[in-house]
Amino acid sequence: MRTVSPAPAPVANAPSPPGPGSLTPVQRLLGRDWRLAALFLAPTAVLVGALVLVPIARSVVTSTTERHGADNVFVGLANYAALAGDGQFRTGVVNSFVFTAYAEIFKVVLGLAAALLLHRLRRGRALVTGLLLVPWVVPTVVTAFSWRALLDPIFGSVNSLLTSSGIGPLLADLHLVDSWPAGWLSDASLAMPSVILVNVWKGVPFFTICFLAGLKAIPADQYEAATIDGASAWQRFVHVTLPGLRHVITVTVTLSSIWTFNNFDLIWLLTQGGPGDVTTPYVLVAYSKAILQLQYGAGAAVTLVMLPIIAAGVFFLVRLLRQDAVPRFEGRPGPARKALPWVLSAAFTGLLAWASPHIFWKAAVILAVILLIAAAVGRVVSSLQVRGGRRASSRVSGLGSGVALAGLLAFVLGPLYWIAVTAFKSEGQVVTREHDLWPTPWTLEQFGALFTNQPFGRWYLNTVLVSAASTLVALACAVLAGYALARLRFRGAQGFTVTVLLTYVMPGALLFIPLYQLLIGVRLTDSLWSLVLTYPTFTLPFATWLLSGYFASIPIELEEAALVDGCTRVQAFGRIVLPLAKPGLLAVALFTLTNAWNEFLFAFVFITKDEYKTLPVGMQSMIAGDVVPQGQLAAASLLVSIPVVIMYALGQRFLTEGLTAGAVKG
Repeated sequence: MRTVSPAPAPVANAPSPPGPGSLTPVQRLLGRDWRLAALFLAPTAVLVGALVLVPIARSVVTSTTERHGADNVFVGLANYAALAGDGQFRTGVVNSFVFTAYAEIFKVVLGLAAALLLHRLRRGRALVTGLLLVPWVVPTVVTAFSWRALLDPIFGSVNSLLTSSGIGPLLADLHLVDSWPAGWLSDASLAMPSVILVNVWKGVPFFTICFLAGLKAIPADQYEAATIDGASAWQRFVHVTLPGLRHVITVTVTLSSIWTFNNFDLIWLLTQGGPGDVTTPYVLVAYSKAILQLQYGAGAAVTLVMLPIIAAGVFFLVRLLRQDAVPRFEGRPGPARKALPWVLSAAFTGLLAWASPHIFWKAAVILAVILLIAAAVGRVVSSLQVRGGRRASSRVSGLGSGVALAGLLAFVLGPLYWIAVTAFKSEGQVVTREHDLWPTPWTLEQFGALFTNQPFGRWYLNTVLVSAASTLVALACAVLAGYALARLRFRGAQGFTVTVLLTYVMPGALLFIPLYQLLIGVRLTDSLWSLVLTYPTFTLPFATWLLSGYFASIPIELEEAALVDGCTRVQAFGRIVLPLAKPGLLAVALFTLTNAWNEFLFAFVFITKDEYKTLPVGMQSMIAGDVVPQGQLAAASLLVSIPVVIMYALGQRFLTEGLTAGAVKG
């Protein structure tokens, strides 16, 4: 979202801005730069309109129909009325709420802790940050496979480690699990907490890098002033850090909540909604009705009935992103305004306790333990500082930070280490679980079997082609649209920006049904073109939004100087702005390429033939019932993850800079 900057100081010898009298009637009506804006915005407008807005409108029409044989019959609001008595739908909505609420709470706590630890780290920060970023980078199918294997009740390493350490039986004694060994994904009481755990593992890096960018933007003199005033570490955190991060935390949580609430791929790959329907989200209910049962109207109604919730989140997000751009007077908050957050928190807590009583108290215990440990360490450090033991307090703080970082790295890298070593085991070692933590001997047997038994090479090539093509399309359109929204003056700029933001947070759950119908109509299903055309629906809006913020952060005086020297607006854009925007361009390229590389829902719905499958869908198809080729899947996971991890390792600095100047500040 672009920010409104104050007018730049006049440049020497620069022509004065054209006054109202120098503008044509059309320019006064549509804006000074309307021609160039129309040219720059046209590609994005066509793609967003054709692939997002039109499909949503079509979905609304579809939701009023019912399929009778080969015909669609108009039934009005009957599909919506039927949802009121649909127990599966109600269960799906509650599951989505529970899944989102607990995941966001733990991602905020762990992400904030990780960001604070990294912000204080003086040596090796880039390395540790890169390692923490890996779970977010690796494809969702890799995440699901590794955790499914680790959480296996018989062969999984989690039960083995917890049993040997004595923690597992202790969990059973404390009634945190019903029995031991635990069936993490097959036990109805543990399946949802396990799925939440995996989502937290994958989402914490995104929160960490956003919070870390926000911490870097807090002026150091605020901490210095608080220290001089005698504020303790806890007081500095409450009165300096949290207020400084309030905007970043709220935006990040809102975005992540929308994504998590509409999650499909992770839950499908882990449990397929089971056991029973205890982990079935509302998106899976829509998929079942529309794709499996071919009742497009009922499936569309399921997704659209959730639209008010998503719209409320989007409206809240737009208000947040505009609050820094629009000057406003804030007086002293009244008692009602002060009490509102506490009332909302109490209502949210009560609703969560009602929706998931079997999870609520377990999550409360875990959160309490984490917060008590952090508070105890902070108390000890503050006490030592008060007594003048600066060296002792520094040692205690460093020791506590080191232990916390070690535990965080173990949690983050454990599943990835298991994938790496399993990929180099022989089939005999995998089956008999010999040398579980270190292959003896190391072998490439699984890689050979992967390419021999599966069309893995074809899947890999398909993914490369689709990801590269969709990234190029999104980047080319976003560069033009982002610059137009940040720099050009034309009527409707704010409305177009809001539309881009709306389509950015619009979940794939609202789009896959009408897009599937559209592709069937033009006979593009089971074709790579179906993915190249539809992937910009979730990459282009984000790319446009981030680049708009990044272009706005580039001093406008540089362009004005180029215009004075005789450059046209397009020449100034190409010669001045684009070279300075390289960090933003690289950040956008990394995001869009990774999203396309990892995408599962569209590829799963639109592609059924092996020769057109991408890596996530192809790897999922390798699992046939209870037969799981763990060694081959580990080898595939390694080959899928390595390219993306390398790209993020090389572009990590640009990613942080792009986020800081674009999305976080915008």
